[in-house]
Amino acid sequence: MSNNLVLITGGTGHIGFRTLATALKSGYRVRAAIRSESKKNDILSAPSIKALNLTDELSFIIVSDLMIDGAYDEAVKGVDYIIHLASPIVLKGEIKPEDYETALVEPAVAGTVNILKAAINSPSIKRVVITSSVVAILSSEYMFEKDAPDGVVLNHESRLPTPSGPYLSDFHAYNASKVAALNATEAFVKNQKPNFDVVNIHPSFVIGKNELVKDAKDITVGTNAIAIAPVLGAKSESPIVGSSVHVDDVAFMHVKGLDPKVPAGSYIGNSDDYAGTFWQNATGITAEHFPKAVAKGILPNNGLQPTRKMGVDARKTEEVMGFKFLSFEEQVKSVVGHFLELKGEKTE
Repeated sequence: MSNNLVLITGGTGHIGFRTLATALKSGYRVRAAIRSESKKNDILSAPSIKALNLTDELSFIIVSDLMIDGAYDEAVKGVDYIIHLASPIVLKGEIKPEDYETALVEPAVAGTVNILKAAINSPSIKRVVITSSVVAILSSEYMFEKDAPDGVVLNHESRLPTPSGPYLSDFHAYNASKVAALNATEAFVKNQKPNFDVVNIHPSFVIGKNELVKDAKDITVGTNAIAIAPVLGAKSESPIVGSSVHVDDVAFMHVKGLDPKVPAGSYIGNSDDYAGTFWQNATGITAEHFPKAVAKGILPNNGLQPTRKMGVDARKTEEVMGFKFLSFEEQVKSVVGHFLELKGEKTE
């Protein structure tokens, strides 16, 4: 347990909220940087936060624009640690191609560099944990074009040069934003030699209950869509890289990353070892664990989602952080169970 103060950005995101709740449960005091007062209400109204009966352990500070120089200068004052999760995400079709750079790449880099600049001027800070992504170290050819051949394995040492536009799609631009932010982080540490450590967390596709989602129609927003789409009957011919991780594990990684016993560096989040995730297995898992909902037609469970093969080595994370990643089965049970809960159906 710790009474240290942690600044958390992005606390209303899928990973961010679970990380915020995990930090509080682990005994940290949390200062949440939010973009508006309404975000504060989203957090405080969540059942898991209400159940903690907080008094002075959770506070808020508004940072409306993470790209402005000095955006986090006030937010970092007096904190011991930072967990930086805030970064642009892709919502299919909402960003025009001409805006990919300004809407995705530039904010990802600027937000990360700004938090590091603020931290370097705050002597109380011991460590900064930054949410990156497996796509920051995964070549786009394996993400979008072809299976990785046998023997090609992604690990914590994998790195890529920063891509440049034009980008073929919004997800290509998102891929570039994560590569650029990681490279900017490592260049900052190398050149500025800060007094604090930096830990980069590289989750694969994050699956699991998002407590802040209150409507079943929103269950397919974000990476949860990949796992539940075939359960809901969607059919896709486009393969997706077979790499996933439970949201609870990703939150644990972020909080565990604050522990000085965990060396600074990069840690990958990925379940099911080298075999990885086979997205179509979601229908079999659903048939086994939610047969009544399938029989009633609430879960059509007849969709299709092909998988693109990619070997991912996350052994370092498990060895250093001392846990075993939850399986894809647990990820599917979490998100499908939440969907049924939102539908007012009893889970089985």
